[in-house]
Amino acid sequence: MIEKLQLLHPEILLFAVTCVVMILGLARTAVARRSAALITGLGLAGAAYLGTRSPTGVADVNLPNILPYSKTVIALVALLILPLFAGTVDRVYEAAVEKGRKFDPLRATRGEFYAFFLFSVTGVMLCASADDLIWLFLALELTSLPTYIMVATGSSRLRSQEAGVKYFFLGAFGAAMFLYGFAMLYGATGTTSLPGIWSALSADPNGIPTLALAGVIFSIIGIAFKIAAVPMHFYAADVYQGAAAPVSAYLAFAPKAAGFLALISILSAVGWRFGPEGEALPDAVRVTLWVMAVATMTIGNALALLQYSVKRMLAYSSVAHSGYILVGLIAGPGDPTRPASNGLGGALLYLAIYGVMNLGAFAVIACLERDGDDGERVEAETLDDIAGLCRTHPWLGWSMVICALSLLGFPPLLGFWGKLALFTSGLAAGEYLLVVFLALNSAIAAWYYLRLATGPLLGVRPPEMHAPTLFPSRARRLAAVLSAVGVIVLIFFVSGMQNAAHRAGLQQTSRLRVDTPAAPATPLAVNDNDR
Repeated sequence: MIEKLQLLHPEILLFAVTCVVMILGLARTAVARRSAALITGLGLAGAAYLGTRSPTGVADVNLPNILPYSKTVIALVALLILPLFAGTVDRVYEAAVEKGRKFDPLRATRGEFYAFFLFSVTGVMLCASADDLIWLFLALELTSLPTYIMVATGSSRLRSQEAGVKYFFLGAFGAAMFLYGFAMLYGATGTTSLPGIWSALSADPNGIPTLALAGVIFSIIGIAFKIAAVPMHFYAADVYQGAAAPVSAYLAFAPKAAGFLALISILSAVGWRFGPEGEALPDAVRVTLWVMAVATMTIGNALALLQYSVKRMLAYSSVAHSGYILVGLIAGPGDPTRPASNGLGGALLYLAIYGVMNLGAFAVIACLERDGDDGERVEAETLDDIAGLCRTHPWLGWSMVICALSLLGFPPLLGFWGKLALFTSGLAAGEYLLVVFLALNSAIAAWYYLRLATGPLLGVRPPEMHAPTLFPSRARRLAAVLSAVGVIVLIFFVSGMQNAAHRAGLQQTSRLRVDTPAAPATPLAVNDNDR
Protein backbone atom coordinates (compact mmCIF):
# COMPACT_ATOMS: atom_id res chain seq x y z
CA MET A 1 0.00 0.00 0.00
CA ILE A 2 2.85 2.39 0.79
CA GLU A 3 4.27 1.77 -2.67
CA LYS A 4 0.91 2.78 -4.14
CA LEU A 5 0.83 6.00 -2.15
CA GLN A 6 4.23 6.94 -3.54
CA LEU A 7 2.64 7.00 -7.00
CA LEU A 8 -0.16 9.32 -5.89
CA HIS A 9 1.59 12.39 -4.51
CA PRO A 10 0.08 14.74 -7.16
CA GLU A 11 -3.41 13.37 -6.56
CA ILE A 12 -3.06 13.66 -2.78
CA LEU A 13 -1.99 17.29 -3.13
CA LEU A 14 -4.92 18.07 -5.42
CA PHE A 15 -7.36 16.47 -2.97
CA ALA A 16 -6.03 18.62 -0.13
CA VAL A 17 -6.29 21.74 -2.29
CA THR A 18 -9.84 20.76 -3.25
CA CYS A 19 -10.90 20.72 0.39
CA VAL A 20 -9.38 24.18 0.93
CA VAL A 21 -11.05 25.60 -2.19
CA MET A 22 -14.48 24.33 -1.14
CA ILE A 23 -14.17 26.17 2.17
CA LEU A 24 -12.84 29.37 0.58
CA GLY A 25 -15.78 29.47 -1.80
CA LEU A 26 -18.14 29.84 1.17
CA ALA A 27 -16.19 32.62 2.88
CA ARG A 28 -18.09 35.82 3.59
CA THR A 29 -15.29 38.10 2.39
CA ALA A 30 -14.97 38.66 -1.35
CA VAL A 31 -11.18 38.55 -1.18
CA ALA A 32 -11.25 35.04 0.28
CA ARG A 33 -13.71 33.85 -2.34
CA ARG A 34 -11.62 35.27 -5.17
CA SER A 35 -8.56 33.50 -3.78
CA ALA A 36 -10.12 30.13 -4.67
CA ALA A 37 -8.82 30.47 -8.24
CA LEU A 38 -5.33 31.38 -7.04
CA ILE A 39 -5.19 28.43 -4.63
CA THR A 40 -6.39 26.16 -7.43
CA GLY A 41 -3.58 27.39 -9.67
CA LEU A 42 -0.97 26.87 -6.98
CA GLY A 43 -2.27 23.35 -6.41
CA LEU A 44 -2.05 22.51 -10.12
CA ALA A 45 1.47 23.95 -10.32
CA GLY A 46 2.48 21.82 -7.33
CA ALA A 47 0.89 18.75 -8.90
CA ALA A 48 2.82 19.40 -12.13
CA TYR A 49 6.07 19.55 -10.17
CA LEU A 50 5.27 16.37 -8.26
CA GLY A 51 4.31 14.78 -11.58
CA THR A 52 7.83 15.33 -12.87
CA ARG A 53 9.08 13.53 -9.76
CA SER A 54 6.83 10.50 -10.27
CA PRO A 55 8.78 7.24 -10.32
CA THR A 56 9.64 5.40 -13.53
CA GLY A 57 10.18 1.69 -14.01
CA VAL A 58 7.14 0.92 -11.82
CA ALA A 59 6.95 -2.84 -11.56
CA ASP A 60 3.19 -3.33 -11.32
CA VAL A 61 1.97 -1.36 -14.32
CA ASN A 62 2.25 -2.37 -17.97
CA LEU A 63 3.52 1.08 -18.98
CA PRO A 64 6.07 1.79 -16.24
CA ASN A 65 7.29 5.14 -17.58
CA ILE A 66 3.94 6.76 -18.30
CA LEU A 67 3.42 8.45 -14.93
CA PRO A 68 5.83 11.43 -15.11
CA TYR A 69 4.84 12.41 -18.62
CA SER A 70 1.07 12.01 -18.33
CA LYS A 71 0.64 13.60 -14.90
CA THR A 72 2.81 16.57 -15.78
CA VAL A 73 0.95 17.16 -19.05
CA ILE A 74 -2.44 16.84 -17.37
CA ALA A 75 -1.57 19.34 -14.65
CA LEU A 76 0.02 21.85 -17.03
CA VAL A 77 -2.87 21.83 -19.51
CA ALA A 78 -5.33 22.17 -16.62
CA LEU A 79 -3.28 25.11 -15.35
CA LEU A 80 -3.52 26.69 -18.79
CA ILE A 81 -7.30 26.17 -18.84
CA LEU A 82 -7.76 27.63 -15.35
CA PRO A 83 -7.74 31.35 -16.34
CA LEU A 84 -10.68 30.68 -18.64
CA PHE A 85 -12.90 29.98 -15.64
CA ALA A 86 -12.68 33.57 -14.41
CA GLY A 87 -16.23 34.92 -14.30
CA THR A 88 -17.78 31.62 -15.38
CA VAL A 89 -19.84 31.22 -12.19
CA ASP A 90 -21.26 33.73 -9.71
CA ARG A 91 -20.53 36.68 -11.98
CA VAL A 92 -24.00 38.25 -11.61
CA TYR A 93 -24.36 37.21 -7.99
CA GLU A 94 -20.98 38.63 -6.95
CA ALA A 95 -21.85 41.92 -8.69
CA ALA A 96 -25.04 42.08 -6.66
CA VAL A 97 -23.12 41.41 -3.43
CA GLU A 98 -20.73 44.24 -4.27
CA LYS A 99 -23.73 46.55 -4.61
CA GLY A 100 -24.87 45.76 -1.09
CA ARG A 101 -26.81 42.51 -1.29
CA LYS A 102 -26.29 40.28 1.73
CA PHE A 103 -24.03 37.32 0.97
CA ASP A 104 -25.75 33.94 1.18
CA PRO A 105 -23.37 30.92 1.09
CA LEU A 106 -26.15 28.75 -0.29
CA ARG A 107 -26.28 30.88 -3.44
CA ALA A 108 -22.51 30.90 -4.02
CA THR A 109 -21.12 28.23 -6.35
CA ARG A 110 -17.56 29.44 -6.98
CA GLY A 111 -15.92 27.08 -4.49
CA GLU A 112 -17.91 24.08 -5.66
CA PHE A 113 -17.10 24.80 -9.32
CA TYR A 114 -13.34 24.92 -8.75
CA ALA A 115 -13.58 21.89 -6.47
CA PHE A 116 -15.34 19.86 -9.16
CA PHE A 117 -12.69 20.99 -11.63
CA LEU A 118 -9.93 19.73 -9.32
CA PHE A 119 -11.77 16.46 -8.66
CA SER A 120 -12.00 15.86 -12.41
CA VAL A 121 -8.29 16.61 -12.94
CA THR A 122 -7.50 14.20 -10.11
CA GLY A 123 -9.55 11.53 -11.87
CA VAL A 124 -7.57 11.97 -15.10
CA MET A 125 -4.32 11.55 -13.18
CA LEU A 126 -5.64 8.43 -11.47
CA CYS A 127 -6.34 6.93 -14.92
CA ALA A 128 -2.62 7.16 -15.61
CA SER A 129 -1.84 5.39 -12.32
CA ALA A 130 -4.41 2.64 -12.73
CA ASP A 131 -3.20 -0.96 -12.69
CA ASP A 132 -6.56 -2.51 -11.88
CA LEU A 133 -9.97 -2.54 -13.60
CA ILE A 134 -11.77 -1.38 -10.46
CA TRP A 135 -9.33 1.47 -9.98
CA LEU A 136 -9.69 2.37 -13.66
CA PHE A 137 -13.48 2.44 -13.46
CA LEU A 138 -13.47 4.68 -10.40
CA ALA A 139 -10.90 7.01 -11.99
CA LEU A 140 -12.95 7.35 -15.17
CA GLU A 141 -16.07 8.16 -13.21
CA LEU A 142 -14.21 10.64 -10.99
CA THR A 143 -13.16 12.35 -14.21
CA SER A 144 -16.66 12.50 -15.66
CA LEU A 145 -19.09 13.02 -12.78
CA PRO A 146 -17.82 16.51 -11.88
CA THR A 147 -18.00 17.58 -15.52
CA TYR A 148 -21.75 16.89 -15.63
CA ILE A 149 -22.20 19.47 -12.89
CA MET A 150 -19.72 21.89 -14.46
CA VAL A 151 -21.72 21.81 -17.70
CA ALA A 152 -25.01 22.50 -15.92
CA THR A 153 -23.72 25.22 -13.58
CA GLY A 154 -21.21 26.93 -15.86
CA SER A 155 -23.95 29.17 -17.22
CA SER A 156 -27.36 30.29 -15.95
CA ARG A 157 -28.99 29.69 -19.33
CA LEU A 158 -31.44 26.83 -19.78
CA ARG A 159 -29.47 25.27 -22.61
CA SER A 160 -26.56 24.65 -20.22
CA GLN A 161 -28.85 22.71 -17.91
CA GLU A 162 -30.25 20.80 -20.87
CA ALA A 163 -26.71 19.98 -22.01
CA GLY A 164 -25.84 18.78 -18.50
CA VAL A 165 -28.81 16.40 -18.45
CA LYS A 166 -27.98 14.98 -21.90
CA TYR A 167 -24.35 14.56 -20.92
CA PHE A 168 -25.25 12.80 -17.67
CA PHE A 169 -27.63 10.20 -19.13
CA LEU A 170 -25.42 9.37 -22.11
CA GLY A 171 -22.43 9.21 -19.76
CA ALA A 172 -24.27 6.70 -17.58
CA PHE A 173 -24.93 4.56 -20.67
CA GLY A 174 -21.26 4.65 -21.66
CA ALA A 175 -20.16 3.79 -18.11
CA ALA A 176 -22.51 0.82 -17.99
CA MET A 177 -21.10 -0.48 -21.26
CA PHE A 178 -17.41 -0.37 -20.34
CA LEU A 179 -18.16 -1.70 -16.86
CA TYR A 180 -19.86 -4.68 -18.52
CA GLY A 181 -16.70 -5.16 -20.58
CA PHE A 182 -14.59 -5.04 -17.43
CA ALA A 183 -16.80 -7.75 -15.91
CA MET A 184 -16.22 -9.95 -18.97
CA LEU A 185 -12.46 -9.49 -18.66
CA TYR A 186 -12.63 -10.53 -15.03
CA GLY A 187 -14.74 -13.55 -15.92
CA ALA A 188 -12.25 -14.65 -18.58
CA THR A 189 -9.09 -14.21 -16.51
CA GLY A 190 -10.12 -14.44 -12.86
CA THR A 191 -8.40 -11.17 -11.92
CA THR A 192 -9.00 -7.44 -12.15
CA SER A 193 -5.27 -6.64 -12.14
CA LEU A 194 -4.10 -5.41 -15.55
CA PRO A 195 -0.68 -7.12 -15.29
CA GLY A 196 -2.53 -10.20 -14.05
CA ILE A 197 -4.80 -10.11 -17.09
CA TRP A 198 -1.71 -9.87 -19.33
CA SER A 199 -0.17 -12.87 -17.56
CA ALA A 200 -3.34 -14.99 -17.72
CA LEU A 201 -3.93 -14.31 -21.41
CA SER A 202 -0.26 -14.85 -22.33
CA ALA A 203 -0.18 -18.22 -20.56
CA ASP A 204 -3.28 -19.50 -22.38
CA PRO A 205 -2.04 -21.88 -25.15
CA ASN A 206 -5.32 -21.42 -27.05
CA GLY A 207 -4.92 -17.67 -27.38
CA ILE A 208 -7.26 -15.02 -26.04
CA PRO A 209 -10.66 -16.48 -25.06
CA THR A 210 -13.77 -15.22 -26.82
CA LEU A 211 -15.13 -13.85 -23.54
CA ALA A 212 -12.02 -11.72 -23.06
CA LEU A 213 -12.22 -10.40 -26.63
CA ALA A 214 -15.86 -9.49 -26.10
CA GLY A 215 -14.91 -7.73 -22.88
CA VAL A 216 -12.23 -5.67 -24.60
CA ILE A 217 -14.58 -4.66 -27.43
CA PHE A 218 -17.35 -3.65 -25.00
CA SER A 219 -14.79 -1.68 -23.01
CA ILE A 220 -13.55 0.12 -26.12
CA ILE A 221 -17.07 1.07 -27.21
CA GLY A 222 -17.96 2.28 -23.71
CA ILE A 223 -14.80 4.35 -23.36
CA ALA A 224 -15.52 5.80 -26.81
CA PHE A 225 -17.98 8.07 -24.98
CA LYS A 226 -15.12 9.64 -23.02
CA ILE A 227 -13.12 10.40 -26.16
CA ALA A 228 -16.20 11.38 -28.24
CA ALA A 229 -15.53 8.68 -30.83
CA VAL A 230 -18.03 6.98 -33.13
CA PRO A 231 -20.51 5.46 -32.24
CA MET A 232 -20.65 7.38 -28.92
CA HIS A 233 -20.08 10.87 -30.34
CA PHE A 234 -23.67 12.11 -30.66
CA TYR A 235 -23.64 14.20 -27.52
CA ALA A 236 -20.56 16.26 -28.39
CA ALA A 237 -22.03 19.10 -30.47
CA ASP A 238 -25.06 19.72 -28.22
CA VAL A 239 -23.06 19.56 -24.99
CA TYR A 240 -20.18 21.71 -26.24
CA GLN A 241 -22.60 24.32 -27.57
CA GLY A 242 -24.78 24.31 -24.47
CA ALA A 243 -21.92 24.51 -21.97
CA ALA A 244 -20.02 27.71 -21.29
CA ALA A 245 -17.00 28.02 -23.59
CA PRO A 246 -14.46 27.54 -20.74
CA VAL A 247 -16.20 24.31 -19.73
CA SER A 248 -16.28 23.16 -23.37
CA ALA A 249 -12.53 23.76 -23.57
CA TYR A 250 -12.05 21.53 -20.55
CA LEU A 251 -14.37 18.83 -21.93
CA ALA A 252 -12.34 18.74 -25.14
CA PHE A 253 -9.23 17.71 -23.20
CA ALA A 254 -9.81 16.06 -19.81
CA PRO A 255 -12.30 13.25 -20.60
CA LYS A 256 -10.43 12.62 -23.85
CA ALA A 257 -7.11 12.28 -22.01
CA ALA A 258 -8.68 9.98 -19.41
CA GLY A 259 -10.31 7.84 -22.09
CA PHE A 260 -7.13 7.38 -24.09
CA LEU A 261 -5.10 6.59 -20.99
CA ALA A 262 -7.71 3.96 -20.11
CA LEU A 263 -7.61 2.51 -23.63
CA ILE A 264 -3.82 2.34 -23.57
CA SER A 265 -3.91 0.53 -20.22
CA ILE A 266 -6.49 -2.03 -21.40
CA LEU A 267 -4.86 -2.63 -24.78
CA SER A 268 -1.46 -3.08 -23.16
CA ALA A 269 -2.99 -5.89 -21.11
CA VAL A 270 -4.44 -7.81 -24.08
CA GLY A 271 -2.42 -6.91 -27.17
CA TRP A 272 0.95 -6.09 -28.68
CA ARG A 273 2.56 -9.44 -27.95
CA PHE A 274 6.35 -9.13 -28.18
CA GLY A 275 8.13 -11.89 -30.03
CA PRO A 276 9.65 -12.90 -33.37
CA GLU A 277 6.38 -12.07 -35.13
CA GLY A 278 6.47 -8.49 -33.85
CA GLU A 279 3.66 -6.64 -32.14
CA ALA A 280 0.03 -6.95 -33.07
CA LEU A 281 -3.36 -6.48 -31.49
CA PRO A 282 -5.81 -9.39 -31.63
CA ASP A 283 -7.59 -9.27 -34.98
CA ALA A 284 -11.04 -8.54 -33.53
CA VAL A 285 -9.69 -5.68 -31.41
CA ARG A 286 -7.64 -4.25 -34.27
CA VAL A 287 -10.62 -4.31 -36.66
CA THR A 288 -12.82 -2.61 -34.04
CA LEU A 289 -10.28 0.17 -33.51
CA TRP A 290 -9.60 0.47 -37.26
CA VAL A 291 -13.26 0.94 -38.15
CA MET A 292 -13.76 3.29 -35.21
CA ALA A 293 -10.77 5.42 -36.21
CA VAL A 294 -11.84 5.78 -39.85
CA ALA A 295 -15.49 6.45 -38.98
CA THR A 296 -14.59 8.91 -36.23
CA MET A 297 -12.24 11.09 -38.26
CA THR A 298 -14.48 10.99 -41.35
CA ILE A 299 -17.80 11.69 -39.64
CA GLY A 300 -16.28 14.32 -37.37
CA ASN A 301 -14.77 16.25 -40.26
CA ALA A 302 -17.82 15.85 -42.51
CA LEU A 303 -20.18 17.23 -39.87
CA ALA A 304 -17.78 20.05 -38.98
CA LEU A 305 -18.00 21.27 -42.59
CA LEU A 306 -21.71 21.97 -42.14
CA GLN A 307 -21.46 24.08 -38.99
CA TYR A 308 -21.94 27.82 -38.61
CA SER A 309 -21.47 27.82 -34.84
CA VAL A 310 -17.78 27.87 -33.92
CA LYS A 311 -18.43 25.80 -30.78
CA ARG A 312 -20.21 23.09 -32.74
CA MET A 313 -17.46 23.18 -35.34
CA LEU A 314 -14.84 22.69 -32.63
CA ALA A 315 -16.95 19.91 -31.10
CA TYR A 316 -16.90 17.90 -34.32
CA SER A 317 -13.23 18.82 -34.71
CA SER A 318 -12.68 17.18 -31.32
CA VAL A 319 -14.42 14.06 -32.62
CA ALA A 320 -12.13 13.98 -35.66
CA HIS A 321 -9.00 14.40 -33.55
CA SER A 322 -10.01 11.36 -31.50
CA GLY A 323 -9.95 9.40 -34.75
CA TYR A 324 -6.46 10.69 -35.46
CA ILE A 325 -5.16 9.61 -32.04
CA LEU A 326 -6.67 6.14 -32.49
CA VAL A 327 -4.16 5.65 -35.32
CA GLY A 328 -1.39 5.74 -32.72
CA LEU A 329 -3.15 3.11 -30.60
CA ILE A 330 -3.54 0.83 -33.60
CA ALA A 331 0.15 1.23 -34.43
CA GLY A 332 1.05 0.14 -30.89
CA PRO A 333 4.37 0.53 -29.07
CA GLY A 334 6.42 -0.38 -32.15
CA ASP A 335 10.11 -1.20 -32.04
CA PRO A 336 11.72 0.15 -28.84
CA THR A 337 14.88 0.96 -30.79
CA ARG A 338 12.97 3.09 -33.33
CA PRO A 339 11.17 5.98 -31.59
CA ALA A 340 9.37 6.98 -34.81
CA SER A 341 7.49 3.65 -34.77
CA ASN A 342 6.10 4.16 -31.25
CA GLY A 343 2.40 4.75 -31.82
CA LEU A 344 1.64 5.03 -28.11
CA GLY A 345 4.25 7.74 -27.79
CA GLY A 346 2.73 9.50 -30.81
CA ALA A 347 -0.75 9.34 -29.26
CA LEU A 348 0.52 10.70 -25.92
CA LEU A 349 2.41 13.49 -27.71
CA TYR A 350 -0.67 14.42 -29.74
CA LEU A 351 -2.82 14.56 -26.61
CA ALA A 352 -0.49 17.15 -25.08
CA ILE A 353 -0.29 19.20 -28.27
CA TYR A 354 -4.05 19.05 -28.82
CA GLY A 355 -4.68 20.24 -25.27
CA VAL A 356 -2.64 23.40 -25.93
CA MET A 357 -3.81 24.37 -29.40
CA ASN A 358 -7.50 23.51 -28.96
CA LEU A 359 -7.66 25.64 -25.82
CA GLY A 360 -6.77 28.78 -27.77
CA ALA A 361 -9.73 28.45 -30.14
CA PHE A 362 -12.21 28.00 -27.29
CA ALA A 363 -10.54 30.81 -25.31
CA VAL A 364 -11.15 33.33 -28.10
CA ILE A 365 -14.86 32.46 -28.08
CA ALA A 366 -14.91 32.73 -24.28
CA CYS A 367 -13.51 36.26 -24.51
CA LEU A 368 -16.36 37.60 -26.68
CA GLU A 369 -19.98 38.29 -25.77
CA ARG A 370 -23.01 39.99 -27.28
CA ASP A 371 -26.63 40.75 -26.50
CA GLY A 372 -28.87 37.69 -26.57
CA ASP A 373 -32.46 37.49 -27.73
CA ASP A 374 -33.68 37.75 -24.13
CA GLY A 375 -31.59 40.84 -23.41
CA GLU A 376 -28.91 39.00 -21.42
CA ARG A 377 -25.26 38.94 -22.36
CA VAL A 378 -24.34 35.66 -24.09
CA GLU A 379 -21.24 34.19 -25.65
CA ALA A 380 -20.43 35.15 -29.21
CA GLU A 381 -20.04 31.86 -31.06
CA THR A 382 -20.82 32.23 -34.77
CA LEU A 383 -18.42 32.74 -37.65
CA ASP A 384 -19.79 36.27 -38.12
CA ASP A 385 -18.87 37.07 -34.52
CA ILE A 386 -15.18 36.45 -35.19
CA ALA A 387 -15.14 38.13 -38.62
CA GLY A 388 -12.52 40.88 -38.75
CA LEU A 389 -11.32 40.11 -35.24
CA CYS A 390 -7.68 40.79 -36.18
CA ARG A 391 -8.65 44.41 -36.88
CA THR A 392 -10.82 45.03 -33.83
CA HIS A 393 -9.02 42.87 -31.23
CA PRO A 394 -5.66 41.85 -32.74
CA TRP A 395 -4.46 39.69 -29.83
CA LEU A 396 -7.58 37.56 -29.91
CA GLY A 397 -7.80 37.50 -33.71
CA TRP A 398 -4.25 36.30 -34.19
CA SER A 399 -4.66 33.77 -31.39
CA MET A 400 -7.56 32.22 -33.32
CA VAL A 401 -5.58 32.27 -36.58
CA ILE A 402 -2.54 30.57 -35.05
CA CYS A 403 -4.48 27.93 -33.13
CA ALA A 404 -6.76 27.11 -36.08
CA LEU A 405 -3.77 26.63 -38.38
CA SER A 406 -2.09 24.45 -35.76
CA LEU A 407 -5.25 22.31 -35.46
CA LEU A 408 -5.06 21.93 -39.24
CA GLY A 409 -1.46 20.73 -38.95
CA PHE A 410 0.02 23.61 -40.89
CA PRO A 411 3.83 23.44 -40.79
CA PRO A 412 5.82 24.39 -38.84
CA LEU A 413 3.24 25.00 -36.10
CA LEU A 414 2.97 22.62 -33.17
CA GLY A 415 0.06 20.61 -34.55
CA PHE A 416 2.13 19.59 -37.58
CA TRP A 417 4.62 17.74 -35.38
CA GLY A 418 1.84 15.93 -33.55
CA LYS A 419 0.32 14.67 -36.80
CA LEU A 420 3.76 13.76 -38.14
CA ALA A 421 4.26 11.41 -35.18
CA LEU A 422 0.96 9.66 -35.97
CA PHE A 423 1.82 9.39 -39.67
CA THR A 424 5.26 7.87 -39.04
CA SER A 425 4.01 5.38 -36.47
CA GLY A 426 1.17 4.30 -38.77
CA LEU A 427 3.57 3.78 -41.66
CA ALA A 428 6.03 1.87 -39.47
CA ALA A 429 3.19 -0.45 -38.40
CA GLY A 430 2.24 -1.14 -42.03
CA GLU A 431 -1.15 0.57 -41.71
CA TYR A 432 -0.88 2.21 -45.12
CA LEU A 433 -4.61 2.41 -45.85
CA LEU A 434 -5.28 3.89 -42.43
CA VAL A 435 -2.60 6.53 -43.06
CA VAL A 436 -4.29 7.35 -46.38
CA PHE A 437 -7.56 7.98 -44.53
CA LEU A 438 -5.66 10.13 -42.05
CA ALA A 439 -4.18 12.21 -44.88
CA LEU A 440 -7.52 12.58 -46.70
CA ASN A 441 -9.29 13.67 -43.53
CA SER A 442 -6.57 16.18 -42.75
CA ALA A 443 -7.20 17.66 -46.21
CA ILE A 444 -10.97 17.73 -45.64
CA ALA A 445 -10.49 19.47 -42.28
CA ALA A 446 -8.53 22.24 -44.02
CA TRP A 447 -11.82 23.71 -45.29
CA TYR A 448 -13.32 24.56 -41.91
CA TYR A 449 -10.03 25.33 -40.18
CA LEU A 450 -9.26 27.84 -42.92
CA ARG A 451 -12.68 29.37 -42.29
CA LEU A 452 -11.67 29.83 -38.65
CA ALA A 453 -8.32 31.29 -39.70
CA THR A 454 -9.42 33.56 -42.55
CA GLY A 455 -12.52 34.87 -40.77
CA PRO A 456 -10.57 37.00 -38.25
CA LEU A 457 -8.10 38.02 -40.98
CA LEU A 458 -10.31 38.78 -43.98
CA GLY A 459 -13.91 38.40 -42.83
CA VAL A 460 -16.41 41.26 -42.84
CA ARG A 461 -19.25 41.35 -40.33
CA PRO A 462 -22.76 41.96 -41.74
CA PRO A 463 -23.65 45.67 -41.32
CA GLU A 464 -26.83 44.93 -39.38
CA MET A 465 -24.93 42.85 -36.84
CA HIS A 466 -23.43 44.56 -33.78
CA ALA A 467 -19.79 43.82 -33.01
CA PRO A 468 -19.24 41.58 -29.98
CA THR A 469 -17.67 43.11 -26.91
CA LEU A 470 -14.88 41.78 -24.72
CA PHE A 471 -15.66 39.72 -21.64
CA PRO A 472 -14.66 41.78 -18.57
CA SER A 473 -12.07 39.30 -17.31
CA ARG A 474 -8.54 39.79 -18.61
CA ALA A 475 -7.61 36.29 -17.44
CA ARG A 476 -9.51 34.77 -20.34
CA ARG A 477 -7.61 36.87 -22.84
CA LEU A 478 -4.40 35.79 -21.15
CA ALA A 479 -5.35 32.12 -21.65
CA ALA A 480 -5.98 32.72 -25.37
CA VAL A 481 -2.65 34.48 -25.88
CA LEU A 482 -0.72 31.92 -23.84
CA SER A 483 -2.17 29.11 -25.94
CA ALA A 484 -1.16 30.83 -29.19
CA VAL A 485 2.30 31.57 -27.81
CA GLY A 486 2.63 27.95 -26.72
CA VAL A 487 1.77 26.73 -30.23
CA ILE A 488 4.78 28.67 -31.52
CA VAL A 489 7.29 28.48 -28.66
CA LEU A 490 6.87 24.74 -28.03
CA ILE A 491 8.07 24.08 -31.58
CA PHE A 492 11.60 24.61 -30.28
CA PHE A 493 11.04 21.99 -27.56
CA VAL A 494 9.18 19.44 -29.64
CA SER A 495 12.18 17.10 -29.78
CA GLY A 496 12.26 16.85 -25.99
CA MET A 497 8.48 16.34 -25.95
CA GLN A 498 8.82 13.54 -28.49
CA ASN A 499 11.51 11.82 -26.43
CA ALA A 500 9.43 12.08 -23.26
CA ALA A 501 6.34 10.72 -25.03
CA HIS A 502 8.39 7.86 -26.52
CA ARG A 503 9.66 6.83 -23.08
CA ALA A 504 6.11 7.04 -21.70
CA GLY A 505 4.84 4.71 -24.43
CA LEU A 506 7.37 1.92 -23.82
CA GLN A 507 5.89 -1.26 -22.38
CA GLN A 508 7.28 -3.32 -19.53
CA THR A 509 8.22 -6.62 -21.16
CA SER A 510 11.09 -8.28 -19.28
CA ARG A 511 9.24 -8.47 -15.98
CA LEU A 512 6.13 -9.89 -17.59
CA ARG A 513 8.13 -12.60 -19.31
CA VAL A 514 10.27 -13.70 -16.42
CA ASP A 515 8.10 -13.19 -13.38
CA THR A 516 4.62 -13.92 -14.67
CA PRO A 517 2.66 -16.22 -12.38
CA ALA A 518 0.97 -19.29 -13.68
CA ALA A 519 -2.42 -18.90 -15.28
CA PRO A 520 -5.42 -19.57 -13.04
CA ALA A 521 -6.51 -23.17 -13.00
CA THR A 522 -10.06 -22.29 -14.07
CA PRO A 523 -11.38 -19.23 -15.89
CA LEU A 524 -13.09 -18.00 -12.73
CA ALA A 525 -10.31 -18.74 -10.27
CA VAL A 526 -9.45 -15.78 -8.05
CA ASN A 527 -5.86 -14.78 -7.31
CA ASP A 528 -4.84 -14.38 -3.70
CA ASN A 529 -4.18 -10.69 -4.26
CA ASP A 530 -7.79 -10.14 -5.34
CA ARG A 531 -9.44 -11.64 -2.28
